[in-house]
Amino acid sequence: MHAIRFCFPSRRRLLAAAGAALCLAIPAFAQAQAPAPTYPTKPVKLVVPYPPGGPTDIVARLVAQKLSDAMGQQFIVDNRPGAGGNTGAELVARSPADGYTLVVATTAHAINPSLFKNLGYSLSKDFAPVSLLTSGPLVIVANPSLPAKNVAELIALAKAKPGELNFASSGNGQSTHLSAELFAAMAGVKMNHIPYKGSAPALTDTMGGQTQLMFDTMLSAMPHVKGGKLKALAVTSAARSPVAPDVPTVAESGLPGYEAIAWNGLLAPAGTPPEVLARLSAELKKVLAAPDVKDKFEAQGFAAAWSSPDDFGRFMTAEVDKWAKVVKVSGAKVD
Repeated sequence: MHAIRFCFPSRRRLLAAAGAALCLAIPAFAQAQAPAPTYPTKPVKLVVPYPPGGPTDIVARLVAQKLSDAMGQQFIVDNRPGAGGNTGAELVARSPADGYTLVVATTAHAINPSLFKNLGYSLSKDFAPVSLLTSGPLVIVANPSLPAKNVAELIALAKAKPGELNFASSGNGQSTHLSAELFAAMAGVKMNHIPYKGSAPALTDTMGGQTQLMFDTMLSAMPHVKGGKLKALAVTSAARSPVAPDVPTVAESGLPGYEAIAWNGLLAPAGTPPEVLARLSAELKKVLAAPDVKDKFEAQGFAAAWSSPDDFGRFMTAEVDKWAKVVKVSGAKVD
């Protein structure tokens, strides 16, 4: 009988074979476990649906600069004005949902769904909310010759002269228009709306006496108040503005319950990956909490106002409902 012999490889051969197998496996393992590139990996376009130099453009450029510094890629402001902010909004609504094209929305975008019959986009369906950026009041300014020195006197004057007071705005359907219509509806007065193409010409005619008053952003109006060319009657927020602490609110000076704010917020196309929205939200929270950002916004009449995507979505829904009622009551229309 022959003995059965088992041949075992030497310890040295076993170690060599194991090492070779490990070396072959490492590249494949490393490739499988390599983390995906962190957003953003290329420049991000920040669409501002208004001309350069206005309040929204100023907010967007500061935010873009800070996000560029924080996230290691350029956030480039792209001004796309037109159709009351709708041109830029529609462009972003139709852009790839990858986080590389965003839009700075405003109060006007909450007004537009009830003002325009065919927007070309849906605010609720075509966008993913990221965060509120700023909020701030408008200020009621009047020609110095207007007899009214405060809101109570303005209401009394408008009631005594129904339909004789002309108020200017930066355009049909803008917050500067609808805030005045809300005021008129709550006060039970009738004033004539004179729309302009922007705040500058509207303020010029108010200073010149062609119109008697205007609801405008503090950024645009307060320099003329300080220069004595206009007088400030009230701010439209629930609380006084730190930019003009001596100017009372509408609510405290003759029309309780009145509030209208101008806001800016960031939107992405619907379907943008949740991790991208989360990264943007987290970075914006830090940016908007920075003291220098707060100070710069305050100097423009705004308050930095970060909010979670969910909270911002609920805020916009409430704004759409609020302004839809004002549009209906006022009968506001666009040209």
